[in-house]
Amino acid sequence: MRLTRTPRPRYRRRRTLLLAELVVLTLLTSRVNAHADTVVLALAASVEEVLNNIRNWLMGILAGLATVFLTIGGVRRVFGGGDPGEQEKAKEAFKAAGIGYVLAALAPLVVEVLKGIVGA
Repeated sequence: MRLTRTPRPRYRRRRTLLLAELVVLTLLTSRVNAHADTVVLALAASVEEVLNNIRNWLMGILAGLATVFLTIGGVRRVFGGGDPGEQEKAKEAFKAAGIGYVLAALAPLVVEVLKGIVGA
């Protein structure tokens, strides 16, 4: 005995069309007022403040990434056991972490150079 099924694509099309109609109807009936007010997006008062914010973000991102590499290197070192390949990967992760910490420490110097270039 064979069961007959209703064709699904037709119902899918109907559902899709109904959903599209509802979206269009919602967009047309919603009341959105356009305002011509001036919006100030800049929160910094000076170029020096912007550069200090860049320095802080740069130091935070670099230190965070360096910490992630330090953690990965430590995990590989511990769980690598006697596998020389894993030990080498752990050493590379430690090197990357060291480079990240050095760059994070040099971020204020980079910002000072940018301040000299910009004249802030």
